[in-house]
Amino acid sequence: MSIPLSQNNLGLLPNGISIPAYDRSKLTPGILHIGIGNFHRAHMAIYLDKLFATGHGLDWGIVGAGVLAANVTMRENLRVQDWLTTVVELDPTALTARVACSMIDFLPIDLAAIMAALVDPRIRIVSLTITEGGYYLDAATGGLAVDHPEIRADAENPEAPKTIFGLMIKALAARKAAGIPPFSVLSCDNLPGNGNLTRQTVTTLARLSDPVIADWIEADVAFPNSMVDCITPATTVRERTLVEERFGVVDLAPVVCEPFRQWVIEDRFPSGRPALESVGVEFVEDVAGYELMKLRILNAGHAAICYASALLGHHFVHDAMADPDILGWLRALQVREAIPTLKPLAGVDYTAYLDKVIARFANPEIGDTIPRLAQGGSDRQPKFILPTLQDALDAGGAIDGLALEIALWCRYCMGADEAGRPIKLEDTRAAELMRLATNAVERPKAFLQNPEVFGRLGEDPRFADAFNHWLGRLLEVGVRATLQNYVSG
Repeated sequence: MSIPLSQNNLGLLPNGISIPAYDRSKLTPGILHIGIGNFHRAHMAIYLDKLFATGHGLDWGIVGAGVLAANVTMRENLRVQDWLTTVVELDPTALTARVACSMIDFLPIDLAAIMAALVDPRIRIVSLTITEGGYYLDAATGGLAVDHPEIRADAENPEAPKTIFGLMIKALAARKAAGIPPFSVLSCDNLPGNGNLTRQTVTTLARLSDPVIADWIEADVAFPNSMVDCITPATTVRERTLVEERFGVVDLAPVVCEPFRQWVIEDRFPSGRPALESVGVEFVEDVAGYELMKLRILNAGHAAICYASALLGHHFVHDAMADPDILGWLRALQVREAIPTLKPLAGVDYTAYLDKVIARFANPEIGDTIPRLAQGGSDRQPKFILPTLQDALDAGGAIDGLALEIALWCRYCMGADEAGRPIKLEDTRAAELMRLATNAVERPKAFLQNPEVFGRLGEDPRFADAFNHWLGRLLEVGVRATLQNYVSG
């Protein structure tokens, strides 16, 4: 018989589920987290749950918050189970489950309630997982989209803000006036320089209405960058059924995730922080090197395998990783060309990190798909592949594999796999990419003549020649033989 998840039922849960070894009634608020989704509950909430289990940091309980309509359902689901979440780690050797108890409240979806919490002196960290779209970025400039209606509204009426950033500014000003130290702002979104990006959004918005408070925020409020990592699929009926049937728990909002998580944070918290280093979090002076490692090994690794795998008919990532030609291609590209562009990081073995990434990709329990990895290439290639290519060119390093990766993307954009099955191109520039890829059959450089994607890189003769060579090989002998050709050297 399945047991509904709640505080009162924790002692009734089956023995196979880990439950907290601490008294939740002793937790007090320390962190206000905005954006209570699956990733947060698989990542930050677990690190804090592990810390509390050691008997330390009990004044860092999580208070949830959100301003979107979708947060209403999440809050109601968690409310009826006392803010508890079952987190299942999808270890291919044996699935494990624990109940995360580190969240002690979830505020009503109400701006006044959030404002009151933001000025509470006990709240010393405000953290966020709001996705890239939540930062109001201007796609053209990379700065704040000052013409966005919600940003304009907050700038014109800062005493009645509608955005979370407007609320932060108002709360920080109120704390300053009351002599309360400012909270630190910790972005947990999967964005390079996420702390810098958050500071940019907050200070630019503040400057539109109060330059003095903007200068104070810039000088006195900490926005540490952090690198986060844990593959966390969406929760569907499948995941809820798994938790009930496998573990005997009725959880309205469970989370499943891989058995790997990483968190590297710049150690800048003037108002204090939990001692998360005792449970595996890495605190460093500068997170940039770790972000670059992830971008060029994990994210670029996804980009490297997805187009070749799609063209060879693979649907699941773990199936692609079982293909020796895909695995050999990924490892050769990384070892020969991507990893050499990375500067040494103290205590970090890039080859060991690559081995861990490959093991994660190969995990069949995750169920990640090649079509998901292949979508949005015109956005992902400039982030994950082209900077590596530019650095390799600047250093006079090897670029054959990087050029082959772009050629595989071009071949994918032609709209059919090697068996002639149609490929649906999921990309905001799909029509233009298909046109250029089709033209590249007769004139390979046509694909590179896309300044919105390649900038001036498409004009580099060394890159263009290598791209021409590999696209020609793909069209002449096919994907598998071309990958084997590259791997054999």
